[in-house]
Amino acid sequence: MPFAVKDKVALVTGANRGIGRTIVDTLIAAGVKKVYAAVRKPDAADPLVDAYGRKIAPLRIDLDDPATIVSAAETASDVELVINNAGVLRQASALADDAVEQLQYEMNVNVYGLMRMAHAFAPVLKANGGGALVQVNSVASLRSFPPFATYCASKAASYSITQALQVQLAEQGTQVLSVHPGPIATDMADDAGLQDMAEPPTLVSEGIVAALAAGDYHLFPDTMAKQLWSEYESFAKNVVEARGSEG
Repeated sequence: MPFAVKDKVALVTGANRGIGRTIVDTLIAAGVKKVYAAVRKPDAADPLVDAYGRKIAPLRIDLDDPATIVSAAETASDVELVINNAGVLRQASALADDAVEQLQYEMNVNVYGLMRMAHAFAPVLKANGGGALVQVNSVASLRSFPPFATYCASKAASYSITQALQVQLAEQGTQVLSVHPGPIATDMADDAGLQDMAEPPTLVSEGIVAALAAGDYHLFPDTMAKQLWSEYESFAKNVVEARGSEG
């Protein structure tokens, strides 16, 4: 079910920096009517308001705080496109002393946060004609990297939830897009020590707009991601997406 972003009302979590900020820039350039810039601290959206004026509506969402998500869904009752970009990465191997604590934190934001967003905004999207939900996952959802194994585990879980959402939300006419970037030039990539292989965040943001317009379910936007997709595509098309089409 293709979805064109032009003249739509969008919401982007983690909108103030990194991939989220670039997504906002790309959506504005693509002609969206308004973007709810969802951030943990509303003043973090001030540079976006300075750049785009009334097209930006700052909105407080902390994926670690369920009450902010419920409140945001009540405020942003006109949303037609939800892009859940915000996430956290803690560098913890599976054998790290604090591995369980770090995984608990990453699960709460990266997985339970997605579920809370879906619970709160699925009815809003349905009321506004179906719309689209975009979840920014990662190549780490498909393979583990030992130095940050807990993050990979959380992203594998969020991808699994995304697959379930794709089936369920199709019933109300909502398109779901699962995005799987590799190293992207953001603070998160720097923290993970991947800056030497990181690619521009516009690959993600422009890829999202194009994938929504094409009605795609998966997006693997950068070099590392495309290499993984070349091996995974057959399984994804014949198993993951086929199950979705069966409902």
